[in-house]
Amino acid sequence: MRRRLAALGLAMMLAAPATAAWAADPLSICLDEDRPPLSAHHRGKPDSGFDVLLAQAIADRMGRPLKIQWFESKLDEDSSPQLEANALLSDGRCALIGGYALTTDSLVKPGMKTARLPDFAGATRDDRRRRVALGELAPTRPYVYSPMTIVLGPKARDRKIGDLGDLAGLRLAIESGSLGDAILMTFDKGRLIDNITHLVPGRADLLGALDRGDYDATLIDLARFDAHRAARPETAITASGYYYPIGANRGYVGLGSDPALIEAVDKALSDLTAEGKIAELGKQAGLTYLPPREPAILGDVWTKIIQR
Repeated sequence: MRRRLAALGLAMMLAAPATAAWAADPLSICLDEDRPPLSAHHRGKPDSGFDVLLAQAIADRMGRPLKIQWFESKLDEDSSPQLEANALLSDGRCALIGGYALTTDSLVKPGMKTARLPDFAGATRDDRRRRVALGELAPTRPYVYSPMTIVLGPKARDRKIGDLGDLAGLRLAIESGSLGDAILMTFDKGRLIDNITHLVPGRADLLGALDRGDYDATLIDLARFDAHRAARPETAITASGYYYPIGANRGYVGLGSDPALIEAVDKALSDLTAEGKIAELGKQAGLTYLPPREPAILGDVWTKIIQR
C-alpha cells in the first residue's frame, strides 16, 4: 500500500510542472493590424479594438497569458484572406485567427498545398519569400454578426432605403472585386449598373470620396462605417439603417489538428455570451454589435447573391 501511495505521489509531482507549464503557455492569436474597430496596431498608440478586448477576455477565462501576432491583410484583388490565415496557422505563428468570416467558402480545404505568408510583425526577408505547407481549418462558434450596410453621402442623407432598389438614380461607388460589387452589379439583372463607379481597392478612398459628396451611396461592411465614424466624428456620411439580408458571422479559426483548443475557446465564448460580456466589449470598442445569426456558417454566398 505504501509503495502504491509513493508511486501515486511521484506521478503527481511529475505531472504538476507540465500542468503549470501549459497554464503559462500563451494563447497566441493572430489579428489584422488595420481593421478598426475590430483590431488596430499602430506605432506609438496602444493596441485597440473589439477583437483585442475579446481575445484578452478569452485568455483570462482559460487562465493563460495572451500573445497577439499582428499581421497585415492587403485589400486588393490578388489577396486571399483564407490562404493567408491558413499559412499563419500552419506556420505556427498563432493558434487562432480572430475576426474570421465563417462561410463554407472560407473554411473549405485549400485547393493548393502551399501558400505565402502575409506580412506580419517580426517577419524576415526569408519569411516573405517562402511558402508554407497548408493544413485544414476548424472554426469556433461565432461571436458577432457582420452585415453589409448601405451608407449615404451628404446629398442623399435623407433617402429612405428599404431595399437595394431604392438606390435607383443615385451615384453609386464600390470597390472592384468586393462582395458589395457583386451584390450591386447583379441586383435585379443589372438594373443599377449604369449608376456604379468602380474604385481600385487600396488605392482609392471609398468613404472619403463619399464624404466629399463625389458619390451618393455605397454598400460596405458595417464595421468599416463604424471605423470611419470613429476616425472622423464630423463626417457627413450617414448610416441608412438598411442591412443586406445575406451576412456572415465572425469567429475564430484554428487548425483541425487541435480540437481541444477549439473546444476550450467555444466554452469561453459560451460563458462570455451568457454573461452579456461580448456585447459590452463591442460597445466599449465603438462597434455596432449584432449577435450571431443562423446559420452559424454561411453557405454559398455567390449563389445566394445571384439568386436574389
